[in-house]
Amino acid sequence: MPPKPKITKDMVVNAAFEIARTEGAEHINARAISKQLGCSTQPVMYLFPKMEDIKREVYAKADAYHSTYITNVPDSSNNPMLSIGLLYIRFAVEEQHLFRFLFQSNQFSKQSFFDLIDAEELEPVLAVLQQATQTDREQAKDIFLSIFLPVHGYASMLANNSMEYDEASIASHLEKAFQGAICVAKMSNTGNIGGEIQ
Repeated sequence: MPPKPKITKDMVVNAAFEIARTEGAEHINARAISKQLGCSTQPVMYLFPKMEDIKREVYAKADAYHSTYITNVPDSSNNPMLSIGLLYIRFAVEEQHLFRFLFQSNQFSKQSFFDLIDAEELEPVLAVLQQATQTDREQAKDIFLSIFLPVHGYASMLANNSMEYDEASIASHLEKAFQGAICVAKMSNTGNIGGEIQ
């Protein structure tokens, strides 16, 4: 009879990630993970004596998965930032449990919105935004903050309610918010708020 495969940390994290994805992070525990792996709880508890450590690893994995998902913009996109916003919302629709785990589990306790904007994980998105809008880094941050809140609002509503997902309607609203945010950011830079862009 062949020996049972050795359980590794990666195997435990991957199993816990699948639980978070299909059932919710609140269902991550040694028994559920061992059932997913087809083993006893002993190797799980040996590798991760504290469940908080597993959840921390799963959060990082979910965060990386989310980043890849929202930056997978089609080459045909005329507006990469609008595409990223729509992908963020679609993620909330398709991956409701992961969305809640990432953004509605008090992971950002004691942080401000400006802390979030300065996070290293946001660098690729800000780079796309800066290039797409031909703005400097500070203007790009202002634009991002202005459009992030309506994008996140849509995503949160869809992740937590059985609502109809009308991507065309959402895209139309976001396009208006996006263009408005660009105008305000550029006018703020020239001190011309309330007037025309020069």
